[in-house]
Amino acid sequence: MGKKIVAFGEVVWDMLPNGKVLGGTPLNLVFRCNSFGEEGFLLSRIGDDALGHAALHRLHELGISDENVQVDSEFPTGTVDITFDEKKEPVYNVTLDVAFDHIEFSAEALKLARNANCLFFGLLPQRFGISKNTIRELINESPDSLKFFDLKLFEHFFDVKVVENLLQSANVVRIKEKEMAFLSEKLGIEFANLVEFGDRLCKKYKVDLVLVTRGQNGVFAYDKKLGAFMDSGYKIKMKDNIGSGMAFSAGFLHLYLNGKPIQEALQFGNAAGALNATLRGATTFFDKNDVIRFMKDSFMNKQ
Repeated sequence: MGKKIVAFGEVVWDMLPNGKVLGGTPLNLVFRCNSFGEEGFLLSRIGDDALGHAALHRLHELGISDENVQVDSEFPTGTVDITFDEKKEPVYNVTLDVAFDHIEFSAEALKLARNANCLFFGLLPQRFGISKNTIRELINESPDSLKFFDLKLFEHFFDVKVVENLLQSANVVRIKEKEMAFLSEKLGIEFANLVEFGDRLCKKYKVDLVLVTRGQNGVFAYDKKLGAFMDSGYKIKMKDNIGSGMAFSAGFLHLYLNGKPIQEALQFGNAAGALNATLRGATTFFDKNDVIRFMKDSFMNKQ
């Protein structure tokens, strides 16, 4: 039986230039975890509206349970307008004060978190009090689960106190290399390289493991006991990188939660993220065997 991975946070419709796609970091993570044979659970909230009903239908199509997706009669389903810059990087405009900002603490959510091998959460659902308080309660009430903090999307929300509280609660933190400078300035962390950054983040907030996704340059990890690990990037023909970070995280967790060495987990996650970027969107299906095949076929195309 697979590991239980609970992802807390947003379910949103990504409004792309060529149409709408159901997404959100937690949903994308759950989809990928399921595709690798783990048990992913989505803990979120949608509106009781046309987009919400369409979201439930799409979750069913993706094989994601809606059992822990709350329905809100007051606030609408979340949406994100997405455009792309000159480097093909997505630019997000997230609607404020929507259903996922109001995820309620419940007996069902508590049971889910307590039974999880990993509790995953990000920064975006911390914008308003209800969801922010709910994740704090779930963290406090699930001492045995690995806490994975996906620390990104600073342009939508950043509060130093909230970030520091979540860092102090996290075992594993994933950030983007391009956002390190902003984060280090806000947190008062001086560093000259990736190793110093990882070491100082671990020491200041008692984090066990820092993961840094570096785009075409690959991935980096710093473990508080074992030190630094890295894997170089792949030379690929990119379609888009929506969901690539969650493909990496799901791939990493797939091996890490099952007791594999950090380097092995890092390499598998790196390949999963790269493979995702060769496909359109975040929920094009591939499984573990596809990642292994990609690693073998693309070995000569490493940076």
